[in-house]
Amino acid sequence: MTKKTVLVTGGAGFLGSHLCKALLDRGNHVICMDNFFTGRMKNIEVLKSNPDFDVMIHDVIQPYSFYVDEIFNLACPASPPHYQRDPIATYKTSIFGALNALELADKWNAKVFQSSTSEVYGDALVHPQPETYWGNVNPHGIRSCYDEGKRGAETLFFDFHRQHGTKIKVVRIFNTYGPHMNPEDGRVVSNFIMQALRGEDITIYGDGKQTRSFCYVDDLIRGFLCLMDSDDSVTGPVNMGNPGEFTMLELAQKVIALTGSKSKLVYQPLPGDDPKQRRPDITLAGKLFGWKPEVMLDEGLKRTIEYFKSQLAQ
Repeated sequence: MTKKTVLVTGGAGFLGSHLCKALLDRGNHVICMDNFFTGRMKNIEVLKSNPDFDVMIHDVIQPYSFYVDEIFNLACPASPPHYQRDPIATYKTSIFGALNALELADKWNAKVFQSSTSEVYGDALVHPQPETYWGNVNPHGIRSCYDEGKRGAETLFFDFHRQHGTKIKVVRIFNTYGPHMNPEDGRVVSNFIMQALRGEDITIYGDGKQTRSFCYVDDLIRGFLCLMDSDDSVTGPVNMGNPGEFTMLELAQKVIALTGSKSKLVYQPLPGDDPKQRRPDITLAGKLFGWKPEVMLDEGLKRTIEYFKSQLAQ
């Protein structure tokens, strides 16, 4: 196969670093673009010796131009503490980041992939959430910079597709976890594991009965590649996540058991606009390219716990 030049924006982040490795393993030339707002150089350190791997320190809000065959647009803070730190920058990253990626794809007739999110469904009134559901999103709440930014990015992608014939792929990512997560990113899996490993109280927001579905990162990256490899007529949006649904209390209990921690549960008020239920309907991904997650939660948590242990040991 002819070697492709593939751009991964947000390539030093949690998902981006795994994707960069998978693309290099396929024999591609990979350009990792990141402004390191939340991305970490340690995530890609092992890749830097590969002559087909280039790191470009650049903010996707600003235009850029060079030849590409494919673009994976993953740039945007994804955890509430990070995206709420500078909500205007978060919104601009989603909108201008999408626009710049689309304009580059349009210039070179490249295929372009957008990492959208289950947050486009908001505090869903339909459960589980299929791609046909339009969502229940607060347009001016503390999560809106991310939720509405991602919704706006989807709008740009489909308008470019209709107006210019741009080859697009849009995935809606549900909660994902695994190695390379930032231990301090404020997401529930990393919070629980780090608190358990440190012997601290585990913080449960609300009554702990709200649910999430957790997909291991290897499964998600495999899904990304399946979608990107699919026929150009397949644009998405396509849900990707693990339909296994767990309450926050169940997750905390699993983490305590797997770490052998003596941590106790403490309860705090539920943050604003926090969804009560989140579970993907992944029927479409199965029909289109036979994708489904394979790593069960207990096994994925064991691998993630080992990664966080290694981080604490450094």
